Amino acid sequence: MDVARSDIVKSIAGRDQGKLFFVMDTEGEYLLLADGKSRRLESPKRKKRKHTVFAARCDCRTADKIRSGEKVTNSELRRTLAQFGGEGDQDQEG
Repeated sequence: MDVARSDIVKSIAGRDQGKLFFVMDTEGEYLLLADGKSRRLESPKRKKRKHTVFAARCDCRTADKIRSGEKVTNSELRRTLAQFGGEGDQDQEG
């Protein structure tokens, strides 16, 4: 499945391995990723497509804003990703 703008992807390589990100834009074989916490909207992470895997296609308000080019806040990204990745964070506890 081809990854498009506003999709949610999971990093499978690098220091951010296992984290979820929104795709803010695509540049050929690269994706611009942001999660609102470690990678904010002001400085998205540039990562190769092969180092990510598709996680979800979100039909939420945040994804609609990204697709339409409206202003999105870092807190909106964090809140939406927390809904998708809540069970992934439990492995790191205790």
